[in-house]
Amino acid sequence: MTFHFEHMTSTDPFILESFPRTVIAGFNLSSTIMSFIVLGILLFLSALASGSETAFFSLSPKEKDQLKNDDSKSSKIVLKLLENPKELLATLLITNNFVNVGIVILSSSLLYDIYPPTHINETFRFLIEIVGITFTLLMFGEVVPKIYASKNSFVIARVMAIPINTIKSIPPLSWLKIAMVNGTNIIHKRLKKKDIKITTNDLEQALALTKEDSSSEEEHKILEGIVKFGNTEATQIMKSRLEVIAIDSTINYETVLALILESGYSRIPVFEDSFDNVIGILYIKDLLPHLTKQVDFKWTELIRKPFFVPENKKIDDLLKEFQIKKMHMAIVVDEYGGASGIVTLEDILEEIVGDITDEFDDDEIDYKKIDDSTYLFEGRTALVDFYKIVNIDGKDFENKKGDSETLGGFIIEQEGRILKNNEYVTFDSLKLIVESSDKRRIKTIKVKLLESNKTI
Repeated sequence: MTFHFEHMTSTDPFILESFPRTVIAGFNLSSTIMSFIVLGILLFLSALASGSETAFFSLSPKEKDQLKNDDSKSSKIVLKLLENPKELLATLLITNNFVNVGIVILSSSLLYDIYPPTHINETFRFLIEIVGITFTLLMFGEVVPKIYASKNSFVIARVMAIPINTIKSIPPLSWLKIAMVNGTNIIHKRLKKKDIKITTNDLEQALALTKEDSSSEEEHKILEGIVKFGNTEATQIMKSRLEVIAIDSTINYETVLALILESGYSRIPVFEDSFDNVIGILYIKDLLPHLTKQVDFKWTELIRKPFFVPENKKIDDLLKEFQIKKMHMAIVVDEYGGASGIVTLEDILEEIVGDITDEFDDDEIDYKKIDDSTYLFEGRTALVDFYKIVNIDGKDFENKKGDSETLGGFIIEQEGRILKNNEYVTFDSLKLIVESSDKRRIKTIKVKLLESNKTI
């Protein structure tokens, strides 16, 4: 049997119609199905990468402890990955972005094949590409996986530990990871040099704006103490030398014990000749093993080296030095080397948290509240304590005063003399009336709170 074939051209309509269409249609359909399968796989990988990011960085301390107690390989890899959080984050972000780019490209190609562009449907295709693809990617590749991972972080972290540890070592992803980590380190170093400087005044203004939102008055006072902490000097919170109980190094042991019992303090300065020459600090606990010793016991051998600070020492710096030296007391000296008083760790802490009292503190106070607008103060009352009691910020006093640190000293400084009884000074809506004084100092002062812009 012999067959004869004639030359056929694609322009022959009969031939085109006779050619089986199922062959062409079958080929396109299978290609489209395969593309959708690949698209689903990529979307699943995107979900895994997004979920892993949330899972690893939302592990609680309790879950991390569980990983440490678990000897499985995946748990050890999770802990190893968390040791370098920057590398872990870079790996997950690069992987996720590569997958997302692949999803966008494949989705656009599929849309082109299924719904070719024409002049009529350009707007509709644009909405499908931008809104449809973006919504699908965000919803199923980001939002849903992260919500699920936040609730199942422990399980997902262990499941994804080995795959992520493998991926981060595969080029070119490993190269990009290194470049990304190094780049962020450089940026971080440059930005770190440009620290934002906030002044104390800025903090005070911010605190004033949020005063009404504070949960309690006590919390607000603590915040105020923290803000003003760095500007407070040792001389402002110290106990004056006139109020300090100190021990002469020449007295006998029996007298020392009697003085200790009378004072009730755990640390007492020791001086030679006068308080200007402090030679050490006597810790009462050092005497405990020697309570039965005789009168001639050389107790001065037990005193410890004193710590001297200048009057203008900032108390935040002093607090750090107390911590480093493991000390609780310092001798405050003036510019000539004379002792002005003492400052303790308790004095510093009280500037933040308020007065600290214990069972050994005397209940006697330095002021008396006569009524809602009248107080009676001792002249030696520190100005910082006076501000707290009268509930004023004290800025006007601080700007006006010179070297004075007590209420009586402030009045003498302003008038240039020691006021006599019933003489007064009006300052910052306050009337400061001298109740009693002598030739050396002002003893007691009556303080009346005046209404704004009014006098009495």
